[in-house]
Amino acid sequence: MKALVIAGGLPQIELIQQLKQRGYQTVLADGSPQAVARPYADTFYHVDVFDTDAIRQIAEREKVDFLITVCADQVLLVVAEVSQQLGLPCYIDNETAQNVSDKLRMKRIFSEHGVPTTHYVEMHRLDWDRLKALRYPLVVKPVDAYSSKGVRRVDHPEQLQQYYEEAHNISRSGGVIVEEYFEGEEVSVDAFVVNGQAKILAITNSDKVKDRDRFVIFRGRYPAAIPNAVRMQIETVAQQIAEAFQLNNAPLLIQLLHNGKDISVLEFCARTGGNMKYLLIKYSCGVDVIGATIDITTGQAPQLAPVCTTYPIVVNDFVYCRPGVFDHFEGFDTMEQEGLINEFHAVRLPGTEMRGVTSSSDRVAGMNIVAQTVDEYNQKLNKINQNVRVVSREGLDIMRHDLLPTLA
Repeated sequence: MKALVIAGGLPQIELIQQLKQRGYQTVLADGSPQAVARPYADTFYHVDVFDTDAIRQIAEREKVDFLITVCADQVLLVVAEVSQQLGLPCYIDNETAQNVSDKLRMKRIFSEHGVPTTHYVEMHRLDWDRLKALRYPLVVKPVDAYSSKGVRRVDHPEQLQQYYEEAHNISRSGGVIVEEYFEGEEVSVDAFVVNGQAKILAITNSDKVKDRDRFVIFRGRYPAAIPNAVRMQIETVAQQIAEAFQLNNAPLLIQLLHNGKDISVLEFCARTGGNMKYLLIKYSCGVDVIGATIDITTGQAPQLAPVCTTYPIVVNDFVYCRPGVFDHFEGFDTMEQEGLINEFHAVRLPGTEMRGVTSSSDRVAGMNIVAQTVDEYNQKLNKINQNVRVVSREGLDIMRHDLLPTLA
């Protein structure tokens, strides 16, 4: 038995390891020869993961039983398309994958089925007349990008031309959404649809860098600080989305904003949460979403029964850097050995040029920290922050320590 894994980031390491435990040979395809998951796979192909023809040829050459990915919405579209072409199993078909990966299609379906979201227009060229119906501030985003690339807040018309062009250039199709800005706290909802019923696994706060025009997440924390009324709306919306997009068995990641009373859905995808989110879910409710994704791909019932864990506070903190060439980490292994860091994972290899903090893909590493109380978490974080460094080739600490603030 053989599986083709598309994309070789941190979550795919866990995916490959679980596939091997189930007796599968693993073939990995990634656009970077330095993909962090490469050493874990049996076979590696350096290929553009968005090149459907190239991925299909690999699947045929390797005679794989199925293609699979986790935590990657745009890659999921390739998995679904190639799987359908070759008659291989996939938990969603190609049409559904397009609906959940393209923000234009998504917004249309939201509007048609009453899913709460902001007013918007869709454009392949900047049309000022169509924007007159929208109120500033606005948000500009490519229809088919990821990791918050090209997503910018626009406060004045003078900014719109620049940010629109950035989004247009990032979008593979050239499509751009311009929507009204909803003032509120961002929440990430991880759920799983089983036989058409959406089951909420974890609701977390997504803390973002305080840049006025960007939306870069530096922390995910459980449990989310939300009123019960908002929690009830989230449960309703999760089911609305499952029905609107005709999802039967699929992971579900919903990103939304709330103001304490109302909610507005930013976007969603039929995938597991990115980067280290599978760890946050594992330690908060005991559910293995990567294993469950393998289950539904191979035609098995997913194991989603929550397990009572001993961690009331579970936080994923992401490590960012100032510009420089990353050389090595210092202190993180000691903090992990002392139990202050629950799990530490690098997502960039030595020699990577760090560009600063412009999108979520600029992370160099991530830490999972668990605690019984907020005070315990803050004590751990303070000691970690004092004892770790991300060192550049010049020997400088380029880590953004300021992006690891304590919790109130």
